Parts: sequence; structure tokens; C-alpha cells
Amino acid sequence: MANAARDTFVVGLRNAHAMEVQARELMERQSERLDEYPEVKAKVTAHLQETNEQLSRLEKCLEACGESTSTLKDTAQSVMANMMALAHSAAGDEILKNTFANNAFENFEIAAYKSLLALCGAAGVPEAKAPLEMSLKEEQRMAAWIDSNVEKVTMEYLTHQRQAA
Repeated sequence: MANAARDTFVVGLRNAHAMEVQARELMERQSERLDEYPEVKAKVTAHLQETNEQLSRLEKCLEACGESTSTLKDTAQSVMANMMALAHSAAGDEILKNTFANNAFENFEIAAYKSLLALCGAAGVPEAKAPLEMSLKEEQRMAAWIDSNVEKVTMEYLTHQRQAA
């Protein structure tokens, strides 16, 4: 059981690292295009810093297991993030599409961290619990912020549309 749990945990860490690489790429692309939404830009920029710290935590967890990240997974997720950002940038309602996608992505990240936390004990890596909990809390705060701002962002978008007309 311990080997299966450890193997699942390591795969989960690699997947989470690739997921955070994707998040970083998305936020970098999005933040370049958020000048009309300064509050959103500030929040995305702050969460980008948290994401970089999350990547570092995941790398340390992998190192503690004697493992490393997956270059293939990281690269694939980076490409996907850039393609998604490009697709959204072509839409007139880019900020809305990004808001919806970010809401979904934050909740995906929350589930991934909860799964990793469930595996810590069985995988024999209890020291990974604290850094993973920190990342989970950051994702939960960001998800809550996005969720509580959907209406506000929607109405700001509408105001910008009226001004442009």
C-alpha cells in the first residue's frame, strides 16, 4: 500500500506542478491585458506571486521524495495555457471568459491539493502536509475572491462596452 500511495503521491505532485505552470502562464498572459480592470489585475498579479511560491513548494516536496518535476507535463501545460489565453484574447468578452475559466481552474487546483493532502500520510511524507495546506489556502482565497467578484467584473465589462459604443 505504501508504495502505491507514494507512487500516486509523486504523480500527483508532478501533475500539480504542471497545473501550476499552466496557471502561471495563464496569469502572465491575462495580466498583460487587464489594464481596464485594475482591481482584477492587482489580484492576478498577487496570485501570480503565490503561484511561483507554490511551484517552489511542490519542487521541494518532490525533492523530499527523491523525485523531480516532469518536463513533458510542464511543457504541455504551458502550451495549453498560452493557447487558451490566445483564444480568449480574440473574444470581445475576454474578461468574462477569463473570469469563468479562472473560477473553474481555481476549484480544480483546490481539488488537486485536497487529494495530495489525503495522500501525505499513506505515502509516508507527512512533512509535505504544511506546504500543501498553505497552497490549498491560497487557492481557496483566490477562488473565493473570483466567486465574489463575478457580478462586479460583469458590470465593469458592461460599463466598458457602453463607453466604447
